[in-house]
Amino acid sequence: KVQCHYFLLSSVTATGTKLFLYRCVLSSCSWRLVKFLAASAVLVLSLQILVYELSTDLPTPVLLSEEDYRVLSPQTYKYILNQPAACKHRTPFLVFMVPVAPQQVEARQAVRKTWGAPGAETLTLFFMGVPEEQGSGVQEQLEAESGRHADIIQMDFVDSYPNLTIKTMMMMNWLATHCPNASYAMKVDSDIFVNIFYLMQRLRGSPRWGYITGSVIRNGKVRRDSSSKWFVSKQMYPKDRYPTYMSGAGYVFSSDLAWRISWASRYVKMIPLEDVYVGLCLQVLDVRPVYSYSLPFMTNLFEVRDLQYDRCTFARRVIVNGFSPSELVRVWQDFYQGHVHC
Repeated sequence: KVQCHYFLLSSVTATGTKLFLYRCVLSSCSWRLVKFLAASAVLVLSLQILVYELSTDLPTPVLLSEEDYRVLSPQTYKYILNQPAACKHRTPFLVFMVPVAPQQVEARQAVRKTWGAPGAETLTLFFMGVPEEQGSGVQEQLEAESGRHADIIQMDFVDSYPNLTIKTMMMMNWLATHCPNASYAMKVDSDIFVNIFYLMQRLRGSPRWGYITGSVIRNGKVRRDSSSKWFVSKQMYPKDRYPTYMSGAGYVFSSDLAWRISWASRYVKMIPLEDVYVGLCLQVLDVRPVYSYSLPFMTNLFEVRDLQYDRCTFARRVIVNGFSPSELVRVWQDFYQGHVHC
């Protein structure tokens, strides 16, 4: 038998509706009922969130002045190193776009040895500006590395934290210009573990248009403390809350969004937070990020917290944050060999 009792799960203010679920004492053969109820709850909550977001008036976009747009315009910068033929004779299913600093040689090597290794359906490219310190020999080493691997794209802006937004928009423009027929792209940092096997599996059934997913952040508060790494002035962004955006650690999107986000940047003034900036562009496009959770326990598949390595735990995530190059290589060796047994 199954004995069930009502309990209040949540109250959704968008429609004034209260959602109830059953709390059940189940025999082992009734586990399917639990999964069904959990899936139903997710569906109803998703619909309520959608109703709320659709009821929110979007601001009317205003075209930036030429001076404001020049900071992000692709025409402002020139390529020092480029791979324009990377997709000329192939159409990758997934393009990894990895922002790195010029001097992060070990990080690039770790990615090449792990989830970013060359594959039949994937392409991995590293994006950067010029070193902040000139005359250090970094540029010469970078050019030699590019000659060996043909996976480095460099433009002539200064590679610094405040310029990450410029770097991200250059990535979007490069994809839209040189690899528009790719199915999906992933912007992902070099210190991230990527479960490429699980990611590819999930993408097989995902939408091919207007799709973007990751660790979704809602109602983020603007930092006004000038000593904060994430400081944004009222002149840059006058509101106190950001629109929905995704953590910049790693997010996946259908390739059509590359040129659409590039187009939207004509209406969005630059702020030095690249993930928030992409969220502002999505707001202009009226594109809503998709939550990536797995059932039945609503596990966030894009894990932006540091998580101690466990092979089977990582097998149920798309990304996990916070790995040094040596840690990434060590963890990958174990994961690659044993994840299929989880």
